[in-house]
Amino acid sequence: MKYNHTQIGYLMIAITLAVLVLFAHAQIQARAEPPSVDSGSNFAITAIMALTIFVLSSFCSLQVIIDDQYLKIKFGFGIYKKKFLLSGIVSAKTVKNKWYYGWGIRGWLCTNMIIYNVSGFDAVEIKLKNGKTYRIGTDESNKLEQTILHSIKIWLK
Repeated sequence: MKYNHTQIGYLMIAITLAVLVLFAHAQIQARAEPPSVDSGSNFAITAIMALTIFVLSSFCSLQVIIDDQYLKIKFGFGIYKKKFLLSGIVSAKTVKNKWYYGWGIRGWLCTNMIIYNVSGFDAVEIKLKNGKTYRIGTDESNKLEQTILHSIKIWLK
């Protein structure tokens, strides 16, 4: 069973745009002042600003794809990707993340769990044969859970 869904993180888009406006304002203010002797530091600051915007924008969406062999996730334009063999998944269930679990990629040592999320609190928790637990944030938790369960039944036969 095939599945392909992208969740948009609207709050992350708003945060990225706010940071972009802040950085643009800082650049405009810096250009209004007389040029300094050290132009290398200006380049470094601009590079750090660009890198920050690049990283923030890469967490504005989360795409989940299920094909014949893999459950794949991809943040934004693909800086971070992860795939799980369907044959390695033993269970999937819909869960609610706690508010303090946050968004992005989060690791929780006390529960041996990694969370991938861009918005909201709904997620699907998968457990692998190797004992690791992952949560994939989604705004279609029931549909994703059913698709995973259907896909892993095929591998269990």
